[in-house]
Amino acid sequence: MFPARTLWFPYTVLIAGLAVVGCNPPAKNASGNGVFANGTATTSDTPNVITIVSSFPRTGSAKQQTDTIVNGIKMAIDDIESKVGEFQINFLDLDDATAAAGQWTAEAETSNADQAVKDPNVMAYIGTYNSGAAKIAMPILNRAQLLMVSPANTWPGLTKPETGDPSEPEVYRPTGKLNYVRVVPADDLQGTLAADWAKEMGLLKIYILDDNEVYGRGIANLFEAHAEDIGLEILGHESIDSKAQEFKSLMVSIKTKGPDLIYFGGTTQSKGGQIAKDLVAAGLTAKLMVPDGCMEEAFITSAGAENLNDRCFVTFGGLPPDELTGAAKEFVKRYTTKYKSSPEAYAIYGYEAGKVTLEAIRRAGKKDRAAITQAALGIKEFDGALGKWSFDANGDTSMKLLSGNCVKDGKFKFVKLLGQVDAK
Repeated sequence: MFPARTLWFPYTVLIAGLAVVGCNPPAKNASGNGVFANGTATTSDTPNVITIVSSFPRTGSAKQQTDTIVNGIKMAIDDIESKVGEFQINFLDLDDATAAAGQWTAEAETSNADQAVKDPNVMAYIGTYNSGAAKIAMPILNRAQLLMVSPANTWPGLTKPETGDPSEPEVYRPTGKLNYVRVVPADDLQGTLAADWAKEMGLLKIYILDDNEVYGRGIANLFEAHAEDIGLEILGHESIDSKAQEFKSLMVSIKTKGPDLIYFGGTTQSKGGQIAKDLVAAGLTAKLMVPDGCMEEAFITSAGAENLNDRCFVTFGGLPPDELTGAAKEFVKRYTTKYKSSPEAYAIYGYEAGKVTLEAIRRAGKKDRAAITQAALGIKEFDGALGKWSFDANGDTSMKLLSGNCVKDGKFKFVKLLGQVDAK
């Protein structure tokens, strides 16, 4: 199911000056190849070499999704034949998950960020997949003024004042300067439009669950706040223990309240599929709505397609691959030809993150972290695979497109654009 992964892709040039400090064993990247993770630089500074690091969960159920994100980044590098001006571009695919956890961990993400900062050839960090992981990496990378480009983080507090905790986003910017941008819309749009969609479908009595993590709890709270504002009845809201094996007793309890809809703020990795299974097993007739953290084939596999068919709705910051047009459609075609499989929903965001990172390197014209970061922050009217867009003063994309999707016959099926009167 999962293609083999190598550490240094064809973009690699000679590694010079590799040194081991102390007796720490080498950590493993996505393919299992050794990368020295003792906090020292993995290479000496090679003037004409620039390394781009990615950090995603490459172990566990998210791997199928992150495989396609990484493939998208590789395609962007292939497009420019691994060269920007005088610089050879290397790509290093790091894993912020562990086999024991089955998902990202703070320890792994910290190790990846430290490794990137201390390698003098690393000029950009593409990641993370999870907003909670971003909270770990962002201050580390900010102190080094190392550009961070996320294709998937959606928690508003990472960038937008007064949308999260009082300390956000300044807590992620210890230098007082910005170094983080993202190419995907944030949850302040997704959470509110999801509630609007529920009302439009006549799902008026809602029970809310979340996984008690940054992303899941955050989007559930945003959904709840707007749902109350537009007159939906919230029957309850609680956090699950995502380490639990099943939630049958919880679903039996919820059934007595008679909800029209269960909204789950969480991901496949935090038991979105098990929630769907147990909802059906308990005899609930309620629909299920989940956010983009479940917009991956692994969610359908873990839930069982029969438990989602015509009753599960999924919101996503963009359009699913089958609905893309123009340059985005061409990306899907090239991806399918190259990898002999269809890209998952976030693959094109990986490609766009790669393209904008390479553009920042081109505009800077020198191997300098601060210069490359400033070049990225200044990008306006970027003509990318997703259309023409800009970064705003917070490092957020100007793209606002969101879609509503359902699961039918074991596949994600586009239903409509959200927030638009004349939606398809």
